[in-house]
Amino acid sequence: MTSRPLPLIDFRSDTVTRPDDVMRQAMANAEVGDNVLDGDPTIGALEQRAAKLLGMPAALWTPTGTMANLIALCLHLRRGDKFLAPRGSHVITDELGSAAWLAGGMPEPLEHDAGPGRPTPETLSAAIGNPRGPYYALRTPLLCLENTHNSAGGAITPPDEHAQLVAVAKEAGLTVHLDGARLWHASVALGLPPAALTVGADTVSACFSKGLGAPVGSVVAGSEEFVEKARRMRQMLGGGVRQAGVLAAAGLVALDRIGDLAEAHENATRLAAGFAEHGWEVNTPETNIVQVTAPDLQGRLEWLAGLGIQTLPSSGRIRFVTHRDLSAADIEETLNRIKTGG
Repeated sequence: MTSRPLPLIDFRSDTVTRPDDVMRQAMANAEVGDNVLDGDPTIGALEQRAAKLLGMPAALWTPTGTMANLIALCLHLRRGDKFLAPRGSHVITDELGSAAWLAGGMPEPLEHDAGPGRPTPETLSAAIGNPRGPYYALRTPLLCLENTHNSAGGAITPPDEHAQLVAVAKEAGLTVHLDGARLWHASVALGLPPAALTVGADTVSACFSKGLGAPVGSVVAGSEEFVEKARRMRQMLGGGVRQAGVLAAAGLVALDRIGDLAEAHENATRLAAGFAEHGWEVNTPETNIVQVTAPDLQGRLEWLAGLGIQTLPSSGRIRFVTHRDLSAADIEETLNRIKTGG
């Protein structure tokens, strides 16, 4: 007799969530217009609300976080410029080289010598060097920060360290872009409003589909002048979605649920504790990402898949991401399968 396969428990990302009935109803009832010609009212409402949350004068909806970051880099860089970002940043490792290919920038990674995902001000200052060097030297006009830092295990940059890095960058005349795809997670974990984590940044991106349950959508925010230019760049990159209010409605519902992220953080903490009890080498999660070190990475991934546990490799470790579609019971079931299966 063949045993039935175990139900899948999906830890691959917090982007695997599906819109619930409330979100789907909001999408179905959304007021819409042509967002390329004369604007979509629901898009406008989402952009205004997101800008306020992020502490920025204006915001622009984009279909994806990659496009949001790319728009910022295209407007902040000239071809042949160097930009700085913590090692493993999404703009360096996960956006198919678009920062170099389309924005024309050469990335220089900064080591995490202040903690996971975070360079020290001294490391940043040394990387900037002399901003007024000889004409043949690379210009370094941009610092990209990431909060939370994905590949560092959802690590948070606290406000004081963010402020120190921004101060060094500004002193040298650099623009600062913050990739805040999971900024909401940092906000909830620290008990601070999102705007408290963007202080000093010239532009910031944030995502509605990472943890908040929306099927699609991000924003890139900054000054009114920046957003005016960004709208043109979005069109150039193919982001001129017409009746996008159907998608923006999901984003508005998502923003109502920022506080729910605390449950995902609690589940990540419980999951990590269970792994440690099982003898696995695991990080202490600051948000909703748990990373496990395994001597046989591929073998461990295949073993987990055989238990119906879906994960992905990240930075040489196994990444488990908790999210709103996983309950506390799912966490306990995962730990039970690992205990009984191994």
